[in-house]
Amino acid sequence: MDVKKVLFISQEIAPYVPERRVSQIGRLFPQGIKEQGIEERTFMPKYGMIAERSNQLHEMIRLSGMNVIIDDTDHPLIIKVATLQQAHFQVYFIYNEDYFASSRIDELEMNCSPEDNDERSMFFVRAVIESIRKMRWVPDIIQCTGWISALAPVYIRALYGDDPSFRDAKIVTALFDEQIPGPLDERLSEKMRMDGIPKNALKPITGKELDYESLMAFSLKYADAVIQCEPGVNEKVLEAAASLPKLDFFGGEDDVNRVKDFYASL
Repeated sequence: MDVKKVLFISQEIAPYVPERRVSQIGRLFPQGIKEQGIEERTFMPKYGMIAERSNQLHEMIRLSGMNVIIDDTDHPLIIKVATLQQAHFQVYFIYNEDYFASSRIDELEMNCSPEDNDERSMFFVRAVIESIRKMRWVPDIIQCTGWISALAPVYIRALYGDDPSFRDAKIVTALFDEQIPGPLDERLSEKMRMDGIPKNALKPITGKELDYESLMAFSLKYADAVIQCEPGVNEKVLEAAASLPKLDFFGGEDDVNRVKDFYASL
């Protein structure tokens, strides 16, 4: 596969948020891919802890202004962009004041208000998808990093499978030793059904409160490959990914060429 464009749907990117493996990978992969001459688009949530002035965020007027309907309620979408100077790539920030703090806070919103995490994930994923469609940009690879992006493979395959922006893309999911801070609302399947996700696709999660392993098992049914980014990933998650092509990536920026080769092999 000749990889020319990669879409990164990332939960966290260092140094915008504190550095840990998820945020480290959120920076390393797009930085390494861009340095190898591949075009990329990188999205993450605009968390309240991200200082707009010091990080030089500014609103993308041509992409902002859409409404994302979740559970029969309109949620305005604002997209901001900044250049991560140390890594020389742009980051698109997804923002809505219902799900992300409008003023500075010291903790990620997923931890502060876990009861909203189902809709927070839905909003983030749908906002990225609609933004890419509006850009008329067609990725070869879609890299999902962090549990907040786990619904992206489901939406892309079950709802946007025939869309020219996503029809031929391969979806790669990064796996970590992480947990969701509290189970996702048992009404998640109902809310996704209202978005147009077919009822039969939602059977595995209908009426269930999802933890990390059940969310990822559901998501991986729609992925094409996985990258294990640290030891200690939940065994049931690894079992759910057992039939997929897998890359073990425990290295740093000097090793990112292996990721490019893995993408090309799909």
